[in-house]
Amino acid sequence: MKRSRKVMSWMVGTLLVLIVVVVIVIATFDWNRLKPYLNEKVSQAIGRPFAINGDLSVAWQREPADGGLAALVPWPEFTARDIQISNPSWADQPQFAHLDGLRFRLSPLGLLAHRISIPSLQLMQPSIDLERNKQGQATWDFSLPQSSAPSVWVLDLGAIGFDRGQIALDDATSKVKLQLSVEPLQQAIPYDQIVVQESADARAQADKTAGPAAGKAVARAENNDTSNANSAIASKTSYQFAWKADGTYQGVPTSGSGRIGAVLALQQNGEPFPVQARLRIGDSHIALVGTLTDPTHLAALDLKLWFAGSSMAKLYPIIGVTLPDTPPYATEGRLKAELHRNGIHFSYQHFRGRVGGSDLAGDLDYTTGGTRPKLSGTVKSQLLQFADLAPLIGADSSAEKQQRGDATAQPADKVLPVEPFRTDRWEAMDADVQFSAVRIVHGPSLPIESLNTHLVMTGGLLQLDPLNFGLAGGSISSHIRLDGGKSPMQGTLKLSARHLKLKQLFPEFAPMQTSFGEINGDTDLRVRGNSVAALLAHANGELKLLMNDGAISKTLLETAGLNVGNIVIGKLFGDKTVKINCAASDLIATDGLFDARLFVFDTEDATINVSGTANMASEQLNLDVTPHTKGFRIFSLRSPLYVKGTLKNPDVGVQKGPLLIRGAGAVALGVVAAPAAALLALVAPSHDNTNANTCSTVLEQMRTPARAVPTGRKSR
Repeated sequence: MKRSRKVMSWMVGTLLVLIVVVVIVIATFDWNRLKPYLNEKVSQAIGRPFAINGDLSVAWQREPADGGLAALVPWPEFTARDIQISNPSWADQPQFAHLDGLRFRLSPLGLLAHRISIPSLQLMQPSIDLERNKQGQATWDFSLPQSSAPSVWVLDLGAIGFDRGQIALDDATSKVKLQLSVEPLQQAIPYDQIVVQESADARAQADKTAGPAAGKAVARAENNDTSNANSAIASKTSYQFAWKADGTYQGVPTSGSGRIGAVLALQQNGEPFPVQARLRIGDSHIALVGTLTDPTHLAALDLKLWFAGSSMAKLYPIIGVTLPDTPPYATEGRLKAELHRNGIHFSYQHFRGRVGGSDLAGDLDYTTGGTRPKLSGTVKSQLLQFADLAPLIGADSSAEKQQRGDATAQPADKVLPVEPFRTDRWEAMDADVQFSAVRIVHGPSLPIESLNTHLVMTGGLLQLDPLNFGLAGGSISSHIRLDGGKSPMQGTLKLSARHLKLKQLFPEFAPMQTSFGEINGDTDLRVRGNSVAALLAHANGELKLLMNDGAISKTLLETAGLNVGNIVIGKLFGDKTVKINCAASDLIATDGLFDARLFVFDTEDATINVSGTANMASEQLNLDVTPHTKGFRIFSLRSPLYVKGTLKNPDVGVQKGPLLIRGAGAVALGVVAAPAAALLALVAPSHDNTNANTCSTVLEQMRTPARAVPTGRKSR
């Protein structure tokens, strides 16, 4: 028995001695002797040279977070100095990264379960060079060893700690060159303080870029923000580092600045990492402030996000989202993100802002992972300035074009916009967006009441189906289909105008207020081309229009901006107001040449027939205006007129030749039976009109050939 106890005592004593020896050996071991081995193994693992050039040391201490017997086991804290990772041979810079030091703690018990558990990794003054060449090779792509069997080891990295450092980015593929520096703040700044400051700065930038109304819209968005960005958890965080960046993006001068926290938690979802940034790329401004609590999945990215600039289209090379050309704009909203295995889902929630003189609000989602990224959502405007839609088709002024960065010069002698559509961007993403405007303003003279459309874009095919306007007590319903995937672009335009009330259409024209007539019309065109001018230059189809019981004068047409019309009416009637019984047109388009199969005005004094063509390709006019007087009252209407020149500079004059035979207009127009019959469908269709429509009578007269009145005799 005594012998057994003695043996046991020797065994325990020997074990304790061995443990003490091991502890002493480990504590006094020169870890620098392992550097060649570690350098070789890491270099093999990452596929490029790796070296620890400085001291490698280990300090032992117990982990305060552990409990029970595990708390008795000390953890090693490794510190490596002067670490260098080389770039591949094709890179311009020799080093990918250099760190003054790297420090991390390692759980020894986790190694028994093949788990490399590192609670935090501290980077000391890193200097990183990121390059990507035109062939797509990137220095951040490492050649890791391939294995068919999964590794038995699991890396468990809890957080990354930051220090001052430098980052250089030279991306030839995206045409980005940036130099970024990170410095510690003199003292930590509370999260809430930065949020308030950034909100005020964003409002000031909105005022500067898009006007005071934009600043107010951004402020309203902030006041309506009910998200949890200012929750108690986020409010406990603080900013401890500042960063600054300068360089170029797509050849455009770029600068940025911001602040970040000190430790980025990779696995603890309850530890928010505060981020704040201001970016200026050309004249586009982007600002954000918020938190990130799950960087490996972006599941808790919660940011206030501001945009401001001269045109939304300039955001395409920055964020990759196809947006239209617009006037100066500013928006504010909440950005959230979810990272899934097959893609990322971004949500720009409850945004508000201004575009030109119009307000915008809504919710948008941007999803990647499919055949193409997709933008979807709903956008609304309470008050839309019609002029703010002009950049969509390149119809804004040259000064406005220059401000939003368009280099397409509008020819001085052309009316139709020649600015090409950006169809290449249509193929970059899909879209499904509902847009509505409660009220539209086009100056006081054109009361467009509302707008709603459903925009669908798939593989370069753009459809506005429908695109509806409320106008002057009536409606304009249209369907537009443009295939940007074809070169040149092809499409169809279908438009139907119904029950446009004349007195509401021209509310500031006093003589029209006694009118009870309306306008109806249909357009069906097949088009081809990459701009509005090109589309109409290759248009095929027809346009029908009918107006009854109205009034016309040079002043009215000048107000409406109809350059050709006011000259013609001025020569026929002077500047007096003339009552119109009926105005009817039936135009046939053949490869951009619009032929007036029927174009007639029936007034109280005369019937005026317009024949000829308008060439949309050259914008040339070749029209004859033939008045037929009703009796001897209007002597100035005896001779026909010609309209030549262009849409921009029309030439209107009196045709040489004999005076017209005076007679009833219906006599001369009795040969247009077919076009007149085609227009009968537009006479107040499906509409209860208590007043008789005079166009019915006029069109019926046109369909019935009449006997000509002899020269010199007064028509009865």
